[in-house]
Amino acid sequence: MSNRLAKDASKDIVFVPLCRLKKSPKNVRKVPHTKADIKAFAASIAALGMLQYPVVEPELGPRGKPTGNYLVNAGEGRRLAQLLRVKRKEIKPDEPIRCILDTEHSATEISLAENAIRSDMHPCDQYEAFAKLHGEEGQSAEDIAARFGVTATVVRQRLKLGAVSPKLRALYRKGEMNLDQLSAFAITEDHERQERVWKELPAFNRRRESILHALSEGQVRSDDRRAVFVGSKAYEEAGGSIIRDLFDADGSGFFADAELLNGLVREKLQRHADKVAAEGWRWVVAEPEFDHEASAAMRRVYAKPVPLSKTERQRLRKLETRYDALCDKYPHGDVPAGDAAKLGRIEAAIEALRREEYKARDVALAGAFVSLAGDGSVRVERGFVRAEDEPESKTKAKDQKNPSAKDADGPAPLSEKLVAELTAYRTSALRNELAQHPATALIALVHALALATFFERSEGSCLEITPKSAWLSGHAPGIDESVAEKQIAERHASWAKRLPQKPETLWTFIHGLSEDERSGLLAHCVSLTVNAIRTPRQSTDESEAHAAILAREVGLDMATYWQPTATSYFGRVSKDRIIEAVRDGASKQAADNIVRLKKPAMAEAAETALAGKGWLPAVLAANAA
Repeated sequence: MSNRLAKDASKDIVFVPLCRLKKSPKNVRKVPHTKADIKAFAASIAALGMLQYPVVEPELGPRGKPTGNYLVNAGEGRRLAQLLRVKRKEIKPDEPIRCILDTEHSATEISLAENAIRSDMHPCDQYEAFAKLHGEEGQSAEDIAARFGVTATVVRQRLKLGAVSPKLRALYRKGEMNLDQLSAFAITEDHERQERVWKELPAFNRRRESILHALSEGQVRSDDRRAVFVGSKAYEEAGGSIIRDLFDADGSGFFADAELLNGLVREKLQRHADKVAAEGWRWVVAEPEFDHEASAAMRRVYAKPVPLSKTERQRLRKLETRYDALCDKYPHGDVPAGDAAKLGRIEAAIEALRREEYKARDVALAGAFVSLAGDGSVRVERGFVRAEDEPESKTKAKDQKNPSAKDADGPAPLSEKLVAELTAYRTSALRNELAQHPATALIALVHALALATFFERSEGSCLEITPKSAWLSGHAPGIDESVAEKQIAERHASWAKRLPQKPETLWTFIHGLSEDERSGLLAHCVSLTVNAIRTPRQSTDESEAHAAILAREVGLDMATYWQPTATSYFGRVSKDRIIEAVRDGASKQAADNIVRLKKPAMAEAAETALAGKGWLPAVLAANAA
């Protein structure tokens, strides 16, 4: 309000019981105060008293007589704050409230002056004031929070901002830096480093993420799988320090000592490996990274379902019947909490019955790899048999003689030339007959592929079909954590558990499969032979063209399997390609905005610009030839 109005009004101070103060219909503020505002008012009043008094006028009844109540024309927020204090039992409902009585001026003018004619302090002033209360007056974050109606977390954030380099705060005051940028600098107290990073980053790439990246070089993000695995508590107890980003919604930060963290990872991983070794495995290797090269050269054995007793089979059938009946009650989903809990208990009981175990001889023969998964959990891969541990091949029993061999008292054996000639005729006849029995030919094909895929041998089949499977991890480190590879591994393990352990019985097993199951096994084996890797030595135009045909036939959408990031793509191509990608996948404007950035910053900016856009380099397009 105007100075004249304040001067006149100051002569009329009245004390009104809080329960007699009412909201004025003449108050021009139509958007109500937020709950946070009211809490802040209440905290401030409790700590410092009411620094500005409400302006009131008497409420008049229908005949123009005072009702005893007073209408608050200016200061409704303070009235609500005092009512909140009543609710908290800090004051009584009839607490006398000092007010300014003004019946001379327009209530609308008073309300408008209260809400419009004022200038809020700059946020930076508040940050610095909080820092002064904390540093010079010794108030804790909790004390400041209680006095100003905010949370202790908010106070800590503002204290951090108040400790940023004065030069950078000055830029924020002038509007040359935004709050997002200022908050990024709060992860370090090194003013010189803060100023250097701001100066070195190009104007087009002074995003919060870029500032954080520059300030945290050589440190490990708290969402890195190593940090997740070890945990902040264990890391700090070991003497490590964490630079916390108080402004990140997820409460992330940076583990400052990467060497210490890596050591803790190995120690904890070894403890998990010791538990796996206690299961009786021949060997256990513990490394953060799964050894793809070593595992690819090994045969693998799998756990098999444990045979159920008659009683267990009956219980399993009953559980499955109950489960199906309960699911049928809700064909469209929306299962009530009670029934959902029942389904969970039944599922757990079914899984307990469908247990799997490794054979004792396999455990004694094979080993396991213990490593870290992408989410920071422990990854244990069991059942790998090293070549040197393979049992010696049993020689065929002497009584299983070659048909051409000489019997003890029989005639002389046939000549090798004659045996070859006779069996050539047999081979020709088999080829002709097999061509006329497509169903049997399909079984023979699946049998040959499955032998090589799961038993790593082809001598058990007379078909000269030997599948090859390219080692993808040699070209793309970490690909085993990708969506496609996880699904492939799960499918492979599922089949491996179903297949017989002895290759001699594989034909009977495949013969007994349904047509759909047999087709599924064939598809899996065939899929592992796909090699669309393009290298100078092993790719041809014909094979790449065929890969494109396959991609179209199966409706491949690579955007669901791979996304371009600074690490996976943009940081490994030229700046021209980055700009071209952003122009094609985002917009010309987006490309123009990053054209002056340095390579690392440009790569990060491109990742952000193309996130979720489905952009792919030409080599990954579905119809690439």
